[in-house]
Amino acid sequence: MNVFQQVKTLVYKEIILEWRSKYALNSILLYVVSTVFVCFQAFKSVDSVIWNVLFWIILLFTAINAMSRSFLQESSNRQMYYYTIVSPQAVILSKIIYNTLIMLIISLIAFVVYSVIFKNPIGDLSFYFLAVVLGSISFANVFTMISGISAKAGNSSSIMAILSFPVIIPLLIVLIKFSKNAMAGLERSESFAEIGVLLAINIVTIAISLLLFPYLWRD
Repeated sequence: MNVFQQVKTLVYKEIILEWRSKYALNSILLYVVSTVFVCFQAFKSVDSVIWNVLFWIILLFTAINAMSRSFLQESSNRQMYYYTIVSPQAVILSKIIYNTLIMLIISLIAFVVYSVIFKNPIGDLSFYFLAVVLGSISFANVFTMISGISAKAGNSSSIMAILSFPVIIPLLIVLIKFSKNAMAGLERSESFAEIGVLLAINIVTIAISLLLFPYLWRD
């Protein structure tokens, strides 16, 4: 099989395994709903700035919980089996695609629940939704790459935290600024620079993953 067929097969495998258990996805959805409800009980109502920042904080920790298990659930025997039949590029690409799909589903549900429980103050809803989509893709790409590095370092949570910090902080700053412009209903051209930065971060992250993961895979 070529790389694209391998990626397709591995993504299908991930979906089938998740569909059979549903444990991880259900636990993440429970975390999202319960966190939003607790925030509502604590704050009752918030202004637009707090609304935006709180949403991204919830989405960030949801992404960490969802993506940190990317390679944790793979046993050493299964990884050895993959090593003999597929390329490392296919493995990391399948993880990125699958995690992106999961993050998009979770983000959509989180956004709907958050908007229903808290009053929605968004001025440009479609553009804010674009920010959510790009943010979900960015979280999936970054945390998948870092999860792969962490897995080869003994699944150390401290390694994942240390590696995530310098990447996630600028990413969050860009996402918050982008979504803040959408909330205020500003001209969409005002956010083109943030969109370009987000696209660049995703391209660089995927490129680094494809270059770096084969060396980690050999270990």
